[in-house]
Amino acid sequence: MPAPIRLRELIRTIRTARTQAEEREMIQKECAAIRSSFREEDNTYRCRNVAKLLYMHMLGYPAHFGQLECLKLIASQKFTDKRIGYLGAMLLLDERQDVHLLMTNCIKNDLNHSTQYVQGLALCTLGCMGSSEMCRDLAGEVEKLLKTSNSYLRKKAALCAVHVIRKVPELMEMFLPATKNLLSEKNHGVLHTSVVLLTEMCERSPDMLAHFRKLVPQLVRILKNLIMSGYSPEHDVSGISDPFLQVRILRLLRILGKNDDDSSEAMNDILAQVATNTETSKNVGNAILYETVLTIMDIKSESGLRVLAINILGRFLLNNDKNIRYVALTSLLKTVQTDHNAVQRHRSTIVDCLKDLDVSIKRRAMELSFALVNGNNIRGMMKELLYFLDSCDPEFKADCASGVFLAAEKYAPSKRWHIDTIMRVLTTAGSYVRDDSVPNLIQLITNSVEMHAYTVQRLYKALLDDISQQPLVQVASWCIGEYGDLLVSGQCEEEEPIQVTEDEVLDVLEGLLVSNLSTPVTRGYSLTAIMKLSTRFSSVNRIKKVVSIYGSSIDVELQQRAVEYNALFKKYDHMRPALLERMPIMEKTASNGPTEIVQTNGETEPSSVEPKHPPPVTQPTNQANDLLDLLGGNDMVQVIQTTMPTKPASAGGELLDLLGDLSLSGGPAPAPVSSVPASQPPFLLDGLSSQPMFNDIAAAGIPSMTAYNKNGLKIDFTFERANPNPNIAVITIHATNSTEAEMTDFVFQAAVPKTFQLQLLSPSSNVVPALNQGTVTQVIRVLNPQKQQLRMRIKLTYTHKGSAVQDLAEVNNFPPQSWQ
Repeated sequence: MPAPIRLRELIRTIRTARTQAEEREMIQKECAAIRSSFREEDNTYRCRNVAKLLYMHMLGYPAHFGQLECLKLIASQKFTDKRIGYLGAMLLLDERQDVHLLMTNCIKNDLNHSTQYVQGLALCTLGCMGSSEMCRDLAGEVEKLLKTSNSYLRKKAALCAVHVIRKVPELMEMFLPATKNLLSEKNHGVLHTSVVLLTEMCERSPDMLAHFRKLVPQLVRILKNLIMSGYSPEHDVSGISDPFLQVRILRLLRILGKNDDDSSEAMNDILAQVATNTETSKNVGNAILYETVLTIMDIKSESGLRVLAINILGRFLLNNDKNIRYVALTSLLKTVQTDHNAVQRHRSTIVDCLKDLDVSIKRRAMELSFALVNGNNIRGMMKELLYFLDSCDPEFKADCASGVFLAAEKYAPSKRWHIDTIMRVLTTAGSYVRDDSVPNLIQLITNSVEMHAYTVQRLYKALLDDISQQPLVQVASWCIGEYGDLLVSGQCEEEEPIQVTEDEVLDVLEGLLVSNLSTPVTRGYSLTAIMKLSTRFSSVNRIKKVVSIYGSSIDVELQQRAVEYNALFKKYDHMRPALLERMPIMEKTASNGPTEIVQTNGETEPSSVEPKHPPPVTQPTNQANDLLDLLGGNDMVQVIQTTMPTKPASAGGELLDLLGDLSLSGGPAPAPVSSVPASQPPFLLDGLSSQPMFNDIAAAGIPSMTAYNKNGLKIDFTFERANPNPNIAVITIHATNSTEAEMTDFVFQAAVPKTFQLQLLSPSSNVVPALNQGTVTQVIRVLNPQKQQLRMRIKLTYTHKGSAVQDLAEVNNFPPQSWQ
């Protein structure tokens, strides 16, 4: 058989191929020849064939059939064969293949070989692809080579030990004695690999971290020698002595100095020297400075040193290299909370980065700019950020608008400035703002009583210019409906009032109803605004005509609104002025008081309530009279849920929000719902704290009932009687879910007539598991002193498959035993 071609000739031949198919044909032909040679056990050219096979593997062609040939080369006595064999093993084998275990004995023999280069090959292979089994078997040989005086072997053994520790962390202590003298080595290669080994051990074991903290002075000395040493051609990179070793030492110092005062104190001086003496004209110096900054920020460094580190990052922002600017912005973003004042000094440079062409730098600069906003610079920063919002790409507008909203809400110097800023955002990027921006701005405008005339005039002007920004149009429609009389009367004092007639205002709103740019939600806002103006304008007949037209709209929501508004004009015209009067000042749902209590599903979550001395909360006796009749016989009307409250409140006056708008006339008011650990009425606690809570004999005679069963959600009631008070019925709800998806944010609410009093206890959970795999329980206590038949209206809200669900139901079929 003729001798196979050499590797160099194969490379030259493959490079002459003009097409992919021609190259593939050459490879297949050569692979067939290599397979034939392997089958004939040709030891003469095995090394050459495996080398060619590795080249084909690098080109992306399959070469797995050469794995066993690599093992044969490793077992050879020739160094050239071993070199190709070990290289092939590292490329073609990994620990997922059992073939690699056949190498264990060969590697062990080569680790004890008399030639250092053969030992080096074995160490490289073990450190590259050794499995946990191989590492356990060969860790002793690696540890022995780590103690040798040969620097060539020590650096390879140190790196191999790193791999062993990663695979088998419990072998870490085996290498501890060998690490004592590693940092005394003069060879930079050994020093570098030793620092890598120490870093790995410190990151994986707190005990090792504490043990190696005593090496900080030695590391500081090595780093100082590197900085102060003169030119060394062997280690010099762009005029800096061994930057790779410097970076590794700085990383190790960062780990050793974190949360340790003594170690941090020992390295403060050397970090200052590195920060001031390192040349910044080359990338090498910037790499060392960046690592120094990270170390200063992570350890317990002095304040002056931290300012120096932030100034270095500030200089990075002026660098022409985009990567360096990006790194600086990312690092400043991490440190802005701890060193806010130092970062503020570079505010102008950071803002200039908003104009960078690179999108990554723009995003980091935007995030950092918002982090720098405070009460002192809010006007200047908002000016820059609003200019950025005008000119930035669409991908930035949503985040930028959201950031402007949050910053304005937190630091607004005045309400007029706040309103102007939000309107500027809506005008510029209205299509990108968050969903809650419209109700938030409406609340802000409502609460700014003195700004109503100014706001409605500004919004009216904005509508004349552009109706494409739907959130802006919705807010403008709402404000015109509320304060249209102020617009027409020209009462604006903040700026020159405009002259506008009622018909012009109605023309604008009617234009929104027929515009192709208007969404269904916007049309709803516009129709409601027109309806409100029927009590503020004199053009009532025109408004009646517009409303009646949309009584047959194809949009169901718009049609329902129009039909109900028509009913107001016809049957309930005497109620229209009261129903359409101006909205009162809206109070925020959450407060920041020291005794804030938020109730969700009967569960009390105190923000900062003192547990030992809760403040007394008393319920007025006439509170129930202020509520609506939820169950009021013939006077009951259909419940219309307008908005889903985020946090159900315990006050009776807010029960209207929880259960919708009901009839204002006739019938007794519902009982207030209280929550247990706040203030508990004594009638519900009589006999419940020190005596047995329930009478099991009575409970056994009351059958359970199903109160609700719809859309996979089932609510069962079980009954018990409180002992010794027979007037108190204890109802336990059991909520189960038969669907395939769990129901989250589950909230159960209830109301009863005035003759009863009701108390909800905390639920067991707010998640109803799927497939009936769990039950949510909640206890209701009902006081029924007059022994009347129990009636109850319940409201259920939950989230199912990402959609919010709410439903109302009446429960009137309680068993007689539960109320007699």
